[in-house]
Amino acid sequence: MTPVPESPVLEGPGPLPDPLLDLPFDAGPDPDAYLRAAMRWHFSPETGSPFWLARAGSLGFDPLTDVTTHADLAKFPNLANELRTARVEDLLPRGYGGRAEVVGVYESGGTTGAPKRILLLRDWLDRLLGWSSAQLDLHGVPQDVNWLVVGPTGPHMVGDVIKAQTALRGGLAFTVDLDPRWVKKLISAGRGEEAAAYAEHIVDQVAFVLETQDVGVLLCTPPVLERIARRDDLARLVDEKVRAINWVGTQLDPDTRHLYRTEVFPKAVLYSGYGSTMILGNAGERPGLTDDDPCVYDPFAPYMSFGVVDPETGRTVEYGERGQVVMHHVSKGLLVPNNLERDLATRIPSPPGQPGDSVADIAPVREFENETVVEGVY
Repeated sequence: MTPVPESPVLEGPGPLPDPLLDLPFDAGPDPDAYLRAAMRWHFSPETGSPFWLARAGSLGFDPLTDVTTHADLAKFPNLANELRTARVEDLLPRGYGGRAEVVGVYESGGTTGAPKRILLLRDWLDRLLGWSSAQLDLHGVPQDVNWLVVGPTGPHMVGDVIKAQTALRGGLAFTVDLDPRWVKKLISAGRGEEAAAYAEHIVDQVAFVLETQDVGVLLCTPPVLERIARRDDLARLVDEKVRAINWVGTQLDPDTRHLYRTEVFPKAVLYSGYGSTMILGNAGERPGLTDDDPCVYDPFAPYMSFGVVDPETGRTVEYGERGQVVMHHVSKGLLVPNNLERDLATRIPSPPGQPGDSVADIAPVREFENETVVEGVY
């Protein structure tokens, strides 16, 4: 179904999981029942991963009995930093046995400290692609067209996922690789002119693809889109050929978003996603927003969920207030709860029946884990 190469299959028997963990992407399980099933899977000796089974005794609570609702995920310590050095094989739940198809090993951005690593399994990728494709349909992003994907490839996850998404929706993927770590190094070293030259090199490649190929969807980051918009001929070419622009990254202010929609790229659908490697995907822009609304992101719950907390106290902020984003990923293949991300956001009520929060007005924190955050090409 996807252009991802053949993946290794780990051998062994493996017991059957709770059916709640294998529902279709659009089934919408009861969030609390799903969470309890996931805790049984991840913390039972027969099915849990070596990573979590080794840490279960030091948590100070029993996930099998004490984690019964979404709010209980806050009991977990943030162990995401341990994913910088953890053996990736130890992240695989034993319950998969010979049925575990590993799509790849992927890393976080690595722009604040050493990167964290996770495993992406086929069952989660298929579920994510189904949900994501349905979100694209809701926003009028066309199927059966080619995509130009301007983003990082390996060891990052986004490039492979979008190529798989393009294939699922009936198109071919052209790619222009971004290296956010290199740009961060250049900017941190005071070599801003080199970083700017690199960004222009990226846009030159975008222009050549658009001039020579049929492209229906452009995926890129806000800084790249800004540089495209500065080139009048290229901006006109995008507006003539591209039917949807999927921007991914931390922020695009409302005034610029409105300008792109109404004047620079008026013929294209403008759609956004907000994601992280640590949740193995992205949240989608809420359908039906007007230019007067903030760009609200609803995660793929109950598998992904958000919270927004005061970074000093850890307490949840009120709706409409800003705080630091906490992300949870709870699927059959991976458990990463209570991970404090490097982004600030406004807390927004989630859609009815969905656990956790939605978020809006994403922006990076100034410092994260004692390092200055540099966005560069993001």
